[in-house]
Amino acid sequence: MKINIIILTVLLIFSANSIYPQSGGLELETDLKSIDIEANANFGKFRAELGTTYSISEKKITELHTRLNMKPSDIYMSLECSYLTGKPIDDVVKVYKANNGKGWGAIAKELGIKPGSKEFHALKAKVKTKANNKGGGKPNGNKPKGKPNKNKHK
Repeated sequence: MKINIIILTVLLIFSANSIYPQSGGLELETDLKSIDIEANANFGKFRAELGTTYSISEKKITELHTRLNMKPSDIYMSLECSYLTGKPIDDVVKVYKANNGKGWGAIAKELGIKPGSKEFHALKAKVKTKANNKGGGKPNGNKPKGKPNKNKHK
């Protein structure tokens, strides 16, 4: 019986990794779903928090959500990736749209955030914090790469 439980556990771990091979893992996907649930319950509050945190207009957030049909978690991830990489939000959204089916692990990699890197772990930790409703503060402490573009989120 114990062997069956061990085998079942190992199979579940491997199957979860195969279901989310490029996404950053099952835990990240679960946290992103939590962000969606919370944001959809009060999108105005979510939009205001992102606007303040990332210095982006609420109009732009609404555009991403309605015109581009992005889920709140995808908007959040796009903004955090923009912050980490120093790339304009519109450039990040283009990469997101081109790689959407591959998951956020692949999108982050395409943006230059390597899986397993300090930046990738910080990104996942930030998502977990946001999912646990402890977010809303400043973006994580890692400095963006390149020169910041003050008008990148307008």
